[in-house]
Amino acid sequence: MVRAVVFDVGETLIDETRIFSRWADRLEVPRGTFLGLVGACAAADRPLVEAFELVRPGLDLPSEMARWAAEDPTGLRENFDADDLYDDVRPALSALRDAGLAVVVAGNQPPQARAAIEAMDLPVDAIRTSDEWGVEKPAPAFFDRVAELAGHAASDIAYVGDRLDNDVLPAADAGMRPVLVRRGPWGYWHATRPEAARVDVVDSLAELVGLLTR
Repeated sequence: MVRAVVFDVGETLIDETRIFSRWADRLEVPRGTFLGLVGACAAADRPLVEAFELVRPGLDLPSEMARWAAEDPTGLRENFDADDLYDDVRPALSALRDAGLAVVVAGNQPPQARAAIEAMDLPVDAIRTSDEWGVEKPAPAFFDRVAELAGHAASDIAYVGDRLDNDVLPAADAGMRPVLVRRGPWGYWHATRPEAARVDVVDSLAELVGLLTR
């Protein structure tokens, strides 16, 4: 029985289109080109950083982010806010809590992401980031921390994410119920792969209550 549902952040709760569009503008490349390169990384199982390196060879990403912050300290830059939430997020999280399930957010995110999510006042019981824990997905230790945070055994937890490799298959290996949401470049590609037979695949978070409580 599922007693807790834990969510990844990027392309699970947050639509990253505006983030990547701002990066395209920053790197002075057409938005369609940069978004296409992000999708190519997903299709080819390449690290996302390669999209940045292709358009700006030799780019030192942390240094570029620091320069950007100095130039535009009050802008969103590489960050997100409530306007980036997918439309199904609030109603789905509320429905899960109404069904008696604990709802947790835990993903690979920088330190400022927790404050950004907290500012949205989402109906969740806890929020943590990989930066706080000092361990990232897909490391098994990350999912150990997820279980501790959720307060339930791994077998009582569903982990929802948009990637097979980084999110739901490692969660399944940790003993959790894996749910892949088919959106974002990784979600659409990964839903077509043979390994997706190991997980539940949904097109919307609105499907979760029926899936996890029946």
